[in-house]
Amino acid sequence: MTKSIILGTTLIALTFPLSIHAQGVPGGAARGAAEGGEAAGPLGAVVGGVVGGVTGGVAGILGVDDRPRFREYVVREQVPSYTYSEPLGVGAVLPEAGVRYYDVPAEYGSARGYHYTVVNGRTVLVEPRTRRIIQFVD
Repeated sequence: MTKSIILGTTLIALTFPLSIHAQGVPGGAARGAAEGGEAAGPLGAVVGGVVGGVTGGVAGILGVDDRPRFREYVVREQVPSYTYSEPLGVGAVLPEAGVRYYDVPAEYGSARGYHYTVVNGRTVLVEPRTRRIIQFVD
């Protein structure tokens, strides 16, 4: 029992700093699981995934200070809204055709590498490879 507690504490200590840099819940969980798995095998992957997901969820991709400024940017750009008939939430995968995806400007460094679009009147950040919604920018 004591070994398990020490191992669990060590895993959290090892994976927490690594997962702090993860962005958003999906990215944080994936990165935390990968790094925890490399550090300590399957148990490390579980602990790293949870810690990374929580850390990423608290931080989000765009920080609280950047959200209003980014939202204003999208409004100024007059990005058209795509109508999506399926349930819309974080994790929803948008179609490849019919949606126009835009690169996040470099001035929003924390979201670099992600795309954005407007769906049903809401600005969303999208993981470019999967087209999965990772954050609403309200």
